[in-house]
Amino acid sequence: MTVISMDGPAKSSSEKVFRGAWRISIALLVALLLFMAWLVRAGKLYDAGSDFGYYLGLVGGLLMLSLLLYPLRKRLPSLERLGKMESWFKFHMIAGIGGPLLVLFHSTFRTGSLNGAMALYAMLLVACSGVVGRFIYRHIHQGLYGKHLTLADATAELRASADTMGSVFALQPDIEPRLQAFHDEAFVGGGSLPLRAWRFATLRWRSRHLAGELRRDAKSVLRRQWRQQGGERKQLALEYQTAKERIDNYLEAVIKTSQLAVWERLFSYWHIIHIPFLYLLVFSGVVHVVAVHMY
Repeated sequence: MTVISMDGPAKSSSEKVFRGAWRISIALLVALLLFMAWLVRAGKLYDAGSDFGYYLGLVGGLLMLSLLLYPLRKRLPSLERLGKMESWFKFHMIAGIGGPLLVLFHSTFRTGSLNGAMALYAMLLVACSGVVGRFIYRHIHQGLYGKHLTLADATAELRASADTMGSVFALQPDIEPRLQAFHDEAFVGGGSLPLRAWRFATLRWRSRHLAGELRRDAKSVLRRQWRQQGGERKQLALEYQTAKERIDNYLEAVIKTSQLAVWERLFSYWHIIHIPFLYLLVFSGVVHVVAVHMY
């Protein structure tokens, strides 16, 4: 069974097609949710105080409350028999998306009482924090549910990628020094904090720019060789695809290895901030539920 990954450059044409289909599906789903949100906000489907609206909030609140199960599973060895961490993390991701959505639709995208507004804003804070955490998480793990990426793993991947670059370097003399210059710039550690932050933020953009230049150069050289030596056009396409993949993989490995320590530091800072947000959500949610049923 072929596994389609959304991380890194696509490894085949079929993977490109599946990635495109996945992104289109996500865009259509978002468009549908926005249309339904407009209908709910306009009061055309139900009211927040109706039975349907109430049960939407109940299910959404329980899903949000269940987010506390994942950190408990991580810290209590006695819960290991209840399933793998991968399965718990998948549920944590689903509950972290589905819960806030249901609560938003329960509120009909309005803030009425003070306690309701506090619960809603606390939920949005946790949801936004979760999106940021997911973004950082994917940079320090191999795949969405993969193992934690260590510096030794990233260095080994970079070394293996560099070992395959001989055929690419042979195409044109200036390819190797250009890639070496990018490598050296990626690992430079000096400069002020704003300068280091700028280098960190723009490294991937610069890698894509360099990759585009190197691909064009490789294609030009291979076409010139094909015209001079002849051969099948299919072989030309295969050689170009190989050169393209090796260039992309090498640049991706340089970025991953040079930025791993920063992403790990950001993830530790995120944990410090996210956990209090989660407790704030639970507290405000309990206050909201109690207030609704008392008054």
